[in-house]
Amino acid sequence: MTVWTLLILSLPTENASARMRAWRALKAGGAAVLRDGVYLLPGGGARRGVFEAVAADVEASGGSAHVLDLAPDTDAPFAGLFDRTADYQRLATDITACRGDLDAVAAPDLARLARKLRKAFDAVAAIDFFPGQAQAQTAALLEALDDALRARLSPGEPSARAAAIERRLVADYADRLWATRRRPWVDRLASAWLIRRFIDVRARFLWLEQPADCPADALGFDFDGAAFSHVGERVTFETLLASFGLESDPTLTRIARIVHYLDVGGLPAPEAAGLETLFAGMRAAIADDDALLEAALAAFDFLHSALKEGP
Repeated sequence: MTVWTLLILSLPTENASARMRAWRALKAGGAAVLRDGVYLLPGGGARRGVFEAVAADVEASGGSAHVLDLAPDTDAPFAGLFDRTADYQRLATDITACRGDLDAVAAPDLARLARKLRKAFDAVAAIDFFPGQAQAQTAALLEALDDALRARLSPGEPSARAAAIERRLVADYADRLWATRRRPWVDRLASAWLIRRFIDVRARFLWLEQPADCPADALGFDFDGAAFSHVGERVTFETLLASFGLESDPTLTRIARIVHYLDVGGLPAPEAAGLETLFAGMRAAIADDDALLEAALAAFDFLHSALKEGP
């Protein structure tokens, strides 16, 4: 049987700012309204903490507040108060509209919208205390949007495979031909920079129309069947770091987080938005992939220097 937590509060009518703070905190925490001044959450440490924080602020603002736990005979009267179906329906509508705009809107703009939708989904899911089919169906729509966006932005994007990452020696990879898909985006550009700066300083790069065009003597990266590609949760840049023992470099690890976020999502990185805008502009302005790589090499050099010198 679910244990519930009640918040009963009363605020002076003239204290509008305290009322607004309480309302915002209760809304963000997913509290249900039983009646004016009486709020409900499923019991639990973190959720009880939402009420305790609001109660402390209310009392500091001259009001009164009480946090109580109760265990009724049945959940039926309360569980329905936390139905998030309407929220998921609105999200599903926005996701479907975004999917319909894939061919009409610039890919970087779509990527930003997709991240906004993901953030909105995560916010609803965080207060969906009794998840069901609505959450699952919306999550599936969001995954499908992410897949379609990756296909639009990076055709032939590799699928993750489960495999052990073999340690390689930099000395065995000198003066080689490296091949990846044409019109490179962040993971491929970052990987090429890592190769040129830390693995094979005389590396030459070949841009493939199709992964099947990769010559037998070339080292492929960032496509299915390549020597270096996505492994488990790692994007190609992270696979290269692990393969050549570069994961202990804290600056490269910070760059890896940015690349991972821009390529497949995950934990946000504060530098990601600016880097994405920069590369989107470079990609739009530079038609030749060799020239695009040269510009990207300089950009990553500056990023590496800034992160190395920064906090």
